[in-house]
Order: sequence, then structure tokens, then C-alpha cells
Amino acid sequence: MTGGRHFGMDWLRIGAFALLILYHIGMYFVPWGWHVKIAEPIDWVTIPMLATNGWRLALLFLVSGYASAALFAKLGGSSAFARSRSARLLIPLLFAVVFIIPPQPWIDLAGQHGYPHGFLHFWLHDYFGSQFIDGIALPTWQHLWFVVYLWVYTMLAALLLALIPETARMRIADRVAAALGGWRLLVLPMLVWIAIYAAFPDHDETHALFDDGPSHLHYLTAFAIGWLLRVRPVLFEAVARCWKLAAVLALIGFAPIAWVEWTWPGDIRAPGWAILMYHLARQVQGWATIVALLGIADRWWNRDHPQRTMLAEAVFPFYIVHQTIIVVVGWYLLKADAAALPSFLILIATTTLGCWLFYRIGRNIGWLRPLIGLQGR
Repeated sequence: MTGGRHFGMDWLRIGAFALLILYHIGMYFVPWGWHVKIAEPIDWVTIPMLATNGWRLALLFLVSGYASAALFAKLGGSSAFARSRSARLLIPLLFAVVFIIPPQPWIDLAGQHGYPHGFLHFWLHDYFGSQFIDGIALPTWQHLWFVVYLWVYTMLAALLLALIPETARMRIADRVAAALGGWRLLVLPMLVWIAIYAAFPDHDETHALFDDGPSHLHYLTAFAIGWLLRVRPVLFEAVARCWKLAAVLALIGFAPIAWVEWTWPGDIRAPGWAILMYHLARQVQGWATIVALLGIADRWWNRDHPQRTMLAEAVFPFYIVHQTIIVVVGWYLLKADAAALPSFLILIATTTLGCWLFYRIGRNIGWLRPLIGLQGR
């Protein structure tokens, strides 16, 4: 590490959020259900998107666990940590639910469910009605479910750290780090994910917090290991030992995922044995990819750059606003019957520009900073 900070983890966080934004642009083109879709979805786009499905969100929770542990060490106490995380996460969440997210469910309802009213009527009369309209919960946190889950996980961490004496915490961290040493870092979390799937094979993620228990187990595993990487950086030695094999395993693991999707595309139901193979491969490929990316970040990305601080600050405001931009622009592209390639290029350009303006304007206005996820001046 350099000066106690692992720059590679910063770059991994920046890259993970950039990939998430690109993924949501891809949702406009695939046949999977979403707020707004191109008139003629493209089946093959699902293949590269599935290459990220097994690890994309878990990686975000892992790097968030790492950053949370660093913040806890900086603040020096559970109460200060809980206050800091609550302010940084809940204030922009509330702001976004009220002002940023509403165009998404309106476009969904107007475009796919025949909702008869305009956006202003929807926002003033229906959005805050604590109701379901055609199965869509209102109001909603949409893509910001990640912020909700992260806040819950950090509050759980704060509670445990407040209840467990420091000496006991150190012993626990030492023992878990020893248990994950060497090749076990690659194997044991993968087995945990497989066990979670085996226990709840029919569970689909809901992002609704209270009925999403298996997903919490899955993401908490990544969050906890990210935290442990910060408090016991010796685990990066285990990463260095096995990341190359993990990269090979990730590539091999993706093969059955791609084959199943290619053979039974879209809504075509695959046979039971293929579904089982698909999900087992997904757990293997998912964790192996995370270990491989940790190894790459540790080996090649652990260096600073003049733009790193700015980019690390910008990713949260980008995340807050990006999906609304994609959905709104996609809505107008659909109305204009734009072809796939120009639609993709326009979505890339407008999302990048819109996110950048949201961040640059908000960061320079003191009272807006906490509303878009930035620290106050």
C-alpha cells in the first residue's frame, strides 16, 4: 500500500460504478423487462451483460465494505460512524426519491401500462400516495435500493462494533483472516454463495429490503470480506497468490452461462438441469471474477493519479442521477423510433454529459452538496 491507502481499491470502485451505468444503458436494448425498451430488443446483447451479472453488484458491496472500514478507523467510534454513514446515504436517498426518481415510474406506467396522466399530475397526485399502480410501488427508490441495503449493512456493522469489545474484534478478525488465507480466499466464499443458492434456489432478488433475505446473505458476504481486507490487509497476499487462477476460472465459469442463454434466449424456459448448471456456474464465475479484479487492482492499479480524487468523489452523484437520464432519453428515443446504434451512442453521450453536469453544478453549490451525496464544505 501507499501511505496507508490502497489506490487500487479506489480505482476498482470507480470502475464498478462506471460498469453499472453502462449496464443500465444496455437494459434499454435487451428483451428483459425494464422501464423503457427499444422497439425491437436485441437478444445477443444479453450475453455480454450476463458476463457481469454474477459479480457486478457484489463487487460494489465489497468495495463499500472496504471503504466503510476505512471510515470507521478514521472516525474512531461506532456512533460517529453511524451518524456519518446515515447523513451521507440517507439525505441523498430522500432527495432522489422525491426529485430525481419520479420520471422513471411515470415513464414505466405511461409507456407500458397505459397510465393516462402527464408527469406533473403523476408527481403531485399519485407518486406520493403510498400505493401500487399496476404492480409498481409508489413512491419508490428504484436503482437506489443499493443505497438502502448499504445503509442497513453499515448500521449492522456499527451495532456489532459497539457491542463487541475491541480485543474480541481483533481476535475475530485474526481468526477469519487466517481461515481465508491462501487458496481458501478463492474457495470458501464461493462455497458460501453456492450454499446460499442451494438453500434458496427459487429466490429472485426483490430489492424491497424486507423480503430479500437470500440476497442479503449473498451481499453481506462480499461486504464483510471487503471490510476484512481493510482491517487485515495481509489478505492481499492471498489475493496475489490466487488471482490468476481466479481469472481463468472466471472465464471457464462464464461458458455454461453464455451457452444456456444462447440456447434458450429471452423468455424461453430452460430445462431444470440447465438452470441448475447456470446458477452454479454463476456463483463460481461471480466470486472468481471478484478475486481476479482484486488481484489486478492490487498488482497494477495501486497508484495515484491527479484525477483519482475527483473521480472517486463523482461516482456517487453519477450513480444517483444516471438511471433517470437513461430512462428519460430512452423514452424520447423510443418515440423517435431511433435505430439501435444511434440510440446507444446518444445514450452514452447524454448520460455522461448529464451526470457530469449534475456533479459539477452540485459540487459548487454548498447546500446542494449533501443532497447529491457529497460531503459539506
